[in-house]
Amino acid sequence: MTDTERLRPVERRVLRWAQAGLDDAEIARRFGRGERWTAQVRFLASLDRPAPSYVRGDRLRPLERRLLRWREQGAGHEELSGRFRRSADFLARVEEYARYKLATA
Repeated sequence: MTDTERLRPVERRVLRWAQAGLDDAEIARRFGRGERWTAQVRFLASLDRPAPSYVRGDRLRPLERRLLRWREQGAGHEELSGRFRRSADFLARVEEYARYKLATA
């Protein structure tokens, strides 16, 4: 993964315009923001952060991962419905879809 692929589109554009010689005021004007915002975007783009989960090969959403982990520990859908503030039927559908995603991986 190259350095620019790990960045969000707005970060790539801000950095590209900064490298082209535009100052923070002009970049901010083009985005309808302030100069401070532009400086902050450039700073945050320079920080290291982990790759998104879809890049690491993890196909499950955090909800699906947690649900499967608690189900493997023996928790039932009724018990988990309070934790997730969702119905037991919804959680059963999420679990079924998560297992399908893992089976097709």
